Amino acid sequence: MRWDSLFGDLEAQFSARRALEEESEITDRARAELAGIELGDRLRGAAGAEVKIVLVDGNVIRGVLGRAGNGWLVLTDGARQWLVPYNSVLSYQGLGRVALKPSSRMQQTMGMASALRALSRDRSELIVHLKVRTGDGYKLHGVIDRVGRDHFDLAVVPHGEVRRAGNIAAVLTIPISSMAALCSGGSQDFRGSGS
Repeated sequence: MRWDSLFGDLEAQFSARRALEEESEITDRARAELAGIELGDRLRGAAGAEVKIVLVDGNVIRGVLGRAGNGWLVLTDGARQWLVPYNSVLSYQGLGRVALKPSSRMQQTMGMASALRALSRDRSELIVHLKVRTGDGYKLHGVIDRVGRDHFDLAVVPHGEVRRAGNIAAVLTIPISSMAALCSGGSQDFRGSGS
């Protein structure tokens, strides 16, 4: 009967339209979820992965992604560890698609100044890379003395020397916003307090 094929055709059109609407709704939900994902979520999801980052000063660092705090990450490159502000990175390679929200309130609020305070308590020699795009960049060897909200004091000491009153070449106040990255000499462990 002709009506059977007519109603069958209408049912098929209705089913196809409904499938398209459901697919569109799923796509819209996925876009909305993706719009809520922050860089820190992607970095936490990639913890333990081998990544490559390009810094604003032109340095390229490859290593295993460790912690990701509020605005900073730790990357392990052999015996060295790097503390890198998110805003100093031009690009990331190797993050994957997994995203994880912070697991605790502490993880959400522990910013760059908190990470620097933990390093200040340790008193180990560090290499501070500043945001300069000339030559090999601008590096300072020293020990963090004090950390404010948006800056820190670095006691500049000769490379390989322990910080003592007699061997301080200068004390520099460095805005956190001018730091491209901070690197350990090889034995430093950047866990930070409470992380």
